[in-house]
Amino acid sequence: MWRLFNSRSLLVTALSLSASLSSPNTLRSMSSSSSTGTMRSPPAAKKVEHRMEMFGDVRVDNYYWLRDDSRTSPEVLSYLQQENAYTDSVLSGTKQFEDQLFKEIRGRIKEEDISVPYRQGPYYYYTRNLEGKEYLQHCRRLIPNHDMTPCSVHDTMPTGPDDPPEHVILDENIKAQEHGFYSIQAFKVSPNHKLVAYAEDTKGDEIYTVHVIDVEIGAPVGKPLTSVTCDVEWANDDTLVYITMDEILRPDKVWLHKLGTDQSSDICLYHEKDDTFSIDLQKSESQEFLFVGSENKITRFIFFIDASKPEDGLKVLTPHVVGIASWAKHRGNHFFIIRRSEEFFNSELLACPVDDVSVTTPLIPHRERIKIQDTCLFANHLAVYERENGLPKVIAYHLPAVDEPLTSLEDGRAIDFIDPVYTVDPAQSEFNSSILRFSYSSLRTPDSVYDYDMNTGTSVVKKIETVLGGFDASEYVTERKWATASDGTQVPISIVYRKNLVNLDGSDPLLLYGYGSYEVCIDPWFKASRLSLLDRGFIFAIAHIRGGGEMGRQWYENGKYLKKMNTFTDFIACAEYLIEQRYCSKEKLCIEGRSAGGLLMGSVLNMRPDLFKVAFAGVPFVDALTTMLDPTIPLTTSEWEEWGDPRKEEFYHYMKAYSPVDNIKAQNYPHILVTAGLHDPRVMYSEPAKFVAKLRETKTDNNMLLLKCEFGAGHSSKSGRFEKLQEQAFIYTFILKALDMIPEPSSSL
Repeated sequence: MWRLFNSRSLLVTALSLSASLSSPNTLRSMSSSSSTGTMRSPPAAKKVEHRMEMFGDVRVDNYYWLRDDSRTSPEVLSYLQQENAYTDSVLSGTKQFEDQLFKEIRGRIKEEDISVPYRQGPYYYYTRNLEGKEYLQHCRRLIPNHDMTPCSVHDTMPTGPDDPPEHVILDENIKAQEHGFYSIQAFKVSPNHKLVAYAEDTKGDEIYTVHVIDVEIGAPVGKPLTSVTCDVEWANDDTLVYITMDEILRPDKVWLHKLGTDQSSDICLYHEKDDTFSIDLQKSESQEFLFVGSENKITRFIFFIDASKPEDGLKVLTPHVVGIASWAKHRGNHFFIIRRSEEFFNSELLACPVDDVSVTTPLIPHRERIKIQDTCLFANHLAVYERENGLPKVIAYHLPAVDEPLTSLEDGRAIDFIDPVYTVDPAQSEFNSSILRFSYSSLRTPDSVYDYDMNTGTSVVKKIETVLGGFDASEYVTERKWATASDGTQVPISIVYRKNLVNLDGSDPLLLYGYGSYEVCIDPWFKASRLSLLDRGFIFAIAHIRGGGEMGRQWYENGKYLKKMNTFTDFIACAEYLIEQRYCSKEKLCIEGRSAGGLLMGSVLNMRPDLFKVAFAGVPFVDALTTMLDPTIPLTTSEWEEWGDPRKEEFYHYMKAYSPVDNIKAQNYPHILVTAGLHDPRVMYSEPAKFVAKLRETKTDNNMLLLKCEFGAGHSSKSGRFEKLQEQAFIYTFILKALDMIPEPSSSL
């Protein structure tokens, strides 16, 4: 249920044979009914009464039987297969268009490409995509005379015939040949650059195996570590620190592993026994310490490990105090700590001596309108990522010499950004340099990587994502508007459209995206596949609703617990604003959300089904009350601090009032597409399956209601880059079909 949107990516070109598809004015649409041909009947899930009673309230779940934790029940799998077959049947008449759309989206990608190399010790490290291949290669090159070549914003990796050759450390395409799903979520180089530890998931269930290989020859070193998380770090050249999970997939134990020994003999450094807390692991930019954090949604405390002496175990950096959360970095003889409390809700930045962590010095005070989001620490500089008025900011500071007192910060220098709405994120930087690397994009600006010299203020673009097919950012307009929520709160909306294709008179189709949970910031990001909608006259908008973190910590606090309804009413207010301002009409308004954003979709569909024409709910968290009442389901115990604990009566009744499965009514609903992943550990496949089954039984309209369950995937769907594009084409095809915007097959030939 957490981190619930797909990675930003992708690229495209317009098919020469689909020129007639690129403008809404040239489309010859055909109705939904005429495109289905001979369609099979929708599956009718059997009903088996399952009564649940609490606080005198009785709920009956006739589809509870769809939950099978083993994912092996023939009856359940058969039902999911029937749903998939029905979906294929309904969309069979648009398969040719979907295939064309996939080719169009894929055509925008520069398939053979490399990432911006980053310096680490004597090497440049980077990843490479090969033409036609789904997965990455992990590569490196030796830096010529690296001791005499300091980092610079103008640094470029030499690739000539006389320069050090490229070495492919790991080719994911080869590894993936044996698996239907393949994902690497950690790739860690040892301090001496001789070994790599990587975390591999071959199922989509986010239960990883960590392999260690020799960098030069690729040979395995020792036996793999099994049933672990993707949190793994090198303490030193022959010692790893990693995390395992309990039976409900809660990260709960930190382990020390010596290469060459069996996993069964590893030393447990810490066991978090409170089942509402989960632990994580991070290495400092200085590489001198490892930080172990234990957190729930309101409290976080930290231990540190001396990387040179990991056998000495964990030491307390910040104590466990309910309501106080902290995050740590290291430089020289100080730890730098972001600390949040109920009083200092947008966080403050402190420093404390390594040898006396009880003595803290404020460096940046708490500010009511500016939230400290993150920091990047360097040998002589500090970069602080902040949020003000819903937009990200980056401030660079000079630090005093390590041997000088650290009592305050000099005035920082803000980095300027050009778009009215945008996203900026930290990228891997070299600690012993003055070069800050960050990624930047907006709704019309492709993903870009910048190097910024914190001494001079010089900024250099290292790479801009290539978008093929004649893309011109100047043809697109981005805007920021504010909707008024039911309680008077102003809710920001980010908007993009192609200026020569929209009328702004209420006749344009619009896709509104929302999330609104976990304090996650859905900043306006570029997505090349989205051009396939914008270039057909769509407007795309993001509702930055409460429950997210865009406007600071209180924005999140006012959209959780017993204020969760604000998330849904904010989204409805944004939709109504867009209609009132004639960006679209009810007949052209489409909505999208994934996971916790799928909860949003389910709730607003129950509350205001008349407001929307089409809805896509990806792996939606729609059986919220039943799930949060069951502590045996992964993530439940750790998320009582997010949604509330419905074993308490006040939370029970409040959650029941918005839990989508519990609020389906006999009313008309829009066209709805729902997806699920059989091995999803965050939102069990049975939640979307139940939602569709009950909705199909109850609703009073004849609109499309489709479920697509991926049998070989988890929360983030399929793993290959082209497979993900195919899914995007599938979703867009559904939306266009529901809007009668798919041309007759003959018109695209």
